[in-house]
Amino acid sequence: MLSLGACVSPLLSSPPHAPLLLYSRPPSRSPAAPAAAASAPRSLCFLRRRSRFAAGRTRRPTMAEAISLEAGGGLSHDLGSAAVTAGVALALLKFFEELAKRGVFEQKLSRKLVHISVGLVFLLFWPLFSSGTYAPFLAALAPGINIIRMFLLGTGLMKNEAMVKSMSRTGDYRELLKGPLYYATTITFATSVFWRTSPIAIALVCNLCAGDGIADVVGRRLGTEKLPYNPNKSYAGSIAMAVAGFLASVGYMHYFHAFGFIEETWYMVLGFLVVSIAATLVESHPISSELDDNLTVPLTSFLVGILLF
Repeated sequence: MLSLGACVSPLLSSPPHAPLLLYSRPPSRSPAAPAAAASAPRSLCFLRRRSRFAAGRTRRPTMAEAISLEAGGGLSHDLGSAAVTAGVALALLKFFEELAKRGVFEQKLSRKLVHISVGLVFLLFWPLFSSGTYAPFLAALAPGINIIRMFLLGTGLMKNEAMVKSMSRTGDYRELLKGPLYYATTITFATSVFWRTSPIAIALVCNLCAGDGIADVVGRRLGTEKLPYNPNKSYAGSIAMAVAGFLASVGYMHYFHAFGFIEETWYMVLGFLVVSIAATLVESHPISSELDDNLTVPLTSFLVGILLF
């Protein structure tokens, strides 16, 4: 009743005409009346006004929501995005194949340029996909196809000397069953399992691509001072790996945050630093040479990332 009383017109709440006083009795006010009057602004009228105001407000959508709205979460959109992503990845590989044919870069440098660029460029295309359930699996088609290619080339079932030359250390096609196969498997795993909302996916790809790739390039040119526990690794290469992996991880954290996929925090930045240092220490250990740093680096990033994130 108090709510309705707050809504009525001031004319009706004014004192009634004299003749009506014979039939009306002034209402008695209880001690709780002032409290009820104080709560009158929260009455029905106020709630209606507030609901109208709230309904009139519009929240600015994030970039991720805008992409999802434009895409409609449709399977056809994600299939198109997967085709574009796979096309760019294959074009990038073809580009480095052509450079290897022409001898533009030495074989080791060409292999590391492929190692650095393919995974990092692939991450740039993740925002193209919708928030649909099948989006990460469709995005993983591109590196998944590369797994099949590495297997076919590494077993000799398919021939492509230019690709083998651009992705192997010595030109032996069987090498593709190790490092390049681990590389494609890592990116496929990060995409299909963790996707763009997880810092673990960022740490996996960035430490493998940027960190491990830069370590070899810098180590071969500036690595005169070797590590005491591994004469095949240098201080310069290890420092470059930790810095490159960390900076790439923070850069992609900002990138995905701009699309609304991830919330950047100082804790996450510190976590990326710890993961990069741990991956660098494992990569510099002789066990990485015996196994393969394309296996030990992402495995370390995954295990440490699980503990931190």
